Amino acid sequence: MRHLYFFIIIIATCCACSPQPPRMAQIDAEEKAGNFTIASRMIDAYIAENRLTEDSIYILNGRKDRMRRIIMDFTDDRESVMQYIRKYYPDVNGEMLLRWESDQTLEYMVIDGEKKYFDRGASNLFRLDRDAAARKQEIDKPGVSRKEEVLRTHLPQVVAALGKSGKTQDTPVDMKVKYTLTLQPNAVPDGETVRCWLPYPREDNRRQTGVRLLSVNAGNYVVSPHQYAHRTLYMEKTAKKDEPLVFACEFSYRSAAEWFDLQSKETAPYDTGSALYRACTAERPPHIVFSDSIRAISQRILGGETRPYEKLKRLFTWVDEAFPWAGAREYSTLDNIPEYVLSTRHGDCGQVTLLLITLARYNGIPARWQSGFMMHPNSANMHDWSEFYIEGAGWIPMDESFGVNLFSDDDKIRYFYSNGIDAYRWIVNSDYAQPLFPAKIYPRSDNIDFQRGELEWKGGNIYYDRWKWNLEVTYQ
Repeated sequence: MRHLYFFIIIIATCCACSPQPPRMAQIDAEEKAGNFTIASRMIDAYIAENRLTEDSIYILNGRKDRMRRIIMDFTDDRESVMQYIRKYYPDVNGEMLLRWESDQTLEYMVIDGEKKYFDRGASNLFRLDRDAAARKQEIDKPGVSRKEEVLRTHLPQVVAALGKSGKTQDTPVDMKVKYTLTLQPNAVPDGETVRCWLPYPREDNRRQTGVRLLSVNAGNYVVSPHQYAHRTLYMEKTAKKDEPLVFACEFSYRSAAEWFDLQSKETAPYDTGSALYRACTAERPPHIVFSDSIRAISQRILGGETRPYEKLKRLFTWVDEAFPWAGAREYSTLDNIPEYVLSTRHGDCGQVTLLLITLARYNGIPARWQSGFMMHPNSANMHDWSEFYIEGAGWIPMDESFGVNLFSDDDKIRYFYSNGIDAYRWIVNSDYAQPLFPAKIYPRSDNIDFQRGELEWKGGNIYYDRWKWNLEVTYQ
């Protein structure tokens, strides 16, 4: 039950129809108002004054943890934000800040009576505000990234090769990866056992083959079975006073690009009675919910379109145009991720992916989550995308945050990521918010995705502020 505690917290916090004890109603009100210190103290008092079940205490402490995580996301004050912006607007003033705040291109919260800005809010401003983005481009004069250089060559080659052969999978790329997670000294007491889950390549996906574990810096470890949606390598180590605790593994694998030429194919109707169809077109609260906004968007964007891929392509294009990429708050602090994207009008890869999956499912198109890392040269990093199902073709990759490729006039390349994916990937997850193996006792640092890894000891979860991760990739 406990791995679902954030879902329980959201229901308990947001369900206004259920009567709450007076003290709990006060806690709810203080938390909603951003008075986190008061709310946390009231939770401590409520636990001390009442004979509560273990699960009730767990949930209440989870609410405190969620508030702490929000505080850690919103660390910037007015002066630090102004200092960043002055690089591009030397004459920035309070009126400009208020304008950006009101149109939500500069994200902030009032916490314990103080206006605190999201720690990536200032940099996000120059992605979300059109004029600010243009000014940054003019001043910084960035060149073409190594990732884009690779894709400008890679994608046309994939489309040409697969268009000629009629196949859907291209020659794979071989990669070797060293993944390291380092816990800072004295994060836990000397002699305590630390449990660690590292990301590991899936071996049940046709695009990812030849997985070989090369080394682990622990004598005992276990790789999760294939049926677990989060693919992990688990190990334990003992903390030593004043020393960092390092967890590392090295592995190799092959990753193939895929592309499906759906424009020229007739697709069969869905078997709406199948288990696959029912599961992958269903709501899944709290993040996949067919809200009034999802219904309205679908009607406006799709009109009378009935062809599955054409519906997906329209939704893919609309999300790409409407929601620019921006650095994300921690997912564990968000009640409903697609609704957050709609309200703030921006999102990172996982956020827009969940929005697209929700829109696809509402419109009768099976869709599911997939994530891990993008592994492009000089750009390897965490990444999320999705797959959708077409009868007769099977599961097809779609990467919403890579969007429409503006560097090409060829529609097959422009819309490559609406029905394909490049070879530079590391697939770790086939779903989101699923149990880890072995089971984690305490709340995860990320209760949606699994990429950076997870740590805990007998005293609780070890959050991101106590450790760092590193990824080294060699292309073979």
